[in-house]
Amino acid sequence: MSLNRRTFLKTLSVLPGAAAPAKNRPNIVVILADDLGYGDVKCYNAESKIPTPNLDRLAAEGLRFTDAHTPCGVCSPTRYGLLTGRYPWRTELKSQVLWPWDRPLIEKGRLTLPGMLKSQGYTTAAIGKWHLGWDWQTTDGSKVNTTVRIGDPQREIRNEFAKKVLLDKPIGEGPTTRGFDYYFGVDLPNFPPYTFIENDRLTAPATEPKPAGMFGWPGMMKPGWKLEGVLPELTRRAVRYVTERSQQDQPYFLYLPLSSPHTPIAPDGEFKGKTGIGDYGDFVFQTDWSVGQVMDAIRASGKAANTLVIFTSDNGPENLTYPVLKEHGHASQGGLRGAKRMLWEGGHRVPYIVWGPGRVPAGGTSAEIVCHTDIMPAIAAITGYKLPNDAAEDGYDVSPAWLGKRQPKPIRAATVHHSINDKYAVRQGEWVYIDDNATHGPAEPQWWRDQYGIKPHSLPGELFHLKSDPREQKNLYDSEPARVKAMKALLDQYRAASRSVPKR
Repeated sequence: MSLNRRTFLKTLSVLPGAAAPAKNRPNIVVILADDLGYGDVKCYNAESKIPTPNLDRLAAEGLRFTDAHTPCGVCSPTRYGLLTGRYPWRTELKSQVLWPWDRPLIEKGRLTLPGMLKSQGYTTAAIGKWHLGWDWQTTDGSKVNTTVRIGDPQREIRNEFAKKVLLDKPIGEGPTTRGFDYYFGVDLPNFPPYTFIENDRLTAPATEPKPAGMFGWPGMMKPGWKLEGVLPELTRRAVRYVTERSQQDQPYFLYLPLSSPHTPIAPDGEFKGKTGIGDYGDFVFQTDWSVGQVMDAIRASGKAANTLVIFTSDNGPENLTYPVLKEHGHASQGGLRGAKRMLWEGGHRVPYIVWGPGRVPAGGTSAEIVCHTDIMPAIAAITGYKLPNDAAEDGYDVSPAWLGKRQPKPIRAATVHHSINDKYAVRQGEWVYIDDNATHGPAEPQWWRDQYGIKPHSLPGELFHLKSDPREQKNLYDSEPARVKAMKALLDQYRAASRSVPKR
């Protein structure tokens, strides 16, 4: 039987929305740690004081990327970028993160990573921390964002609004409206309501005020709620999902945004005291255990040879890790400068490991520059889905790098970095230009700046050559005016446009 051109092309999976043959559609697991630093993981930092045997094994069996970046130095924006392939600063959230009762950040109708996979016959689940907004029902039908801007903390207003939220009613516009078939988790461990959410309902009534001594925003909680119980339950649910779905023929996608090692630093009892550097080290150790539990389930599932795992973090480590460095000599940033919220490398360069037996070369490293906005296009390429031009506008197909294929030139033309307070930087090759005078996040501790001879300056920006100066100690802004001008123009061009990736 002869094929017309359209039918023939569809068999090659090159039409928009076309799925690859079933044998080429692997199960996909994306594990997103929360505030895990580049130097927290032993395989990234030989001097790390925290044992991470499971992540080290993952890297030994997979491909470890050394130049991977989040699209922002904080949480909600990065999650948006990962699930949409679009820079989060193109949304209404220009600074900060989502706060209690904020509306959804992912726009209705936008193609998401789970939505893309669902259209190809995948079953999709999110288990973990959401932090991308909901539509909460209230006694009078009001919404918090008619009074306060999305991303503006305004604690008094939000706490007063909480009195009107109907916690016993379905919660609208959550994960199951953005491409996921199933959801279980928490909005944040440190935001109300303090109880688990399954799909669009609380799993148990939140009827008691959170004790003042418990870490987190004021609000209602389930009686007996323990912060230490969040990560173990998320882990159990993820293991159960992998085990059950592996018994089915239908491919699955699991998005596992862990709640750790983000504050509240709440290691479970069996992990306390295991690292000798305090609760933070113990919580990272428990995070590694959680990853190990999920990976053990994948290896035991009988489907490991047809499973792709991407492990990474949502931004750099919290500022609280500076005291850990001073007291215990453990550098969560590794040899980088900066932390969460900032534009220096430590704020957004993160661990990033790709694992896939028979697909991904084992035990290697890649210096390819990748961004979390690239995850959606890479998975699209691997599953044979042709992305439309109104999706993943800032995502490159980095699947060749995932699969260990050498490229004649960098896949990404350039990468925009974003801070908590709406400041910008652009990375191009070995250079990074920061379009600001170092006020792009919390101040570094003075003792740290003194240790590395970093002095304040009055220049309008910063320019660093990362290959020779990975700690960003030597600002070349004055000595490279032509490069500064060109990189600033590129950054301005990307910001003014609706996309940074050429049209497909």
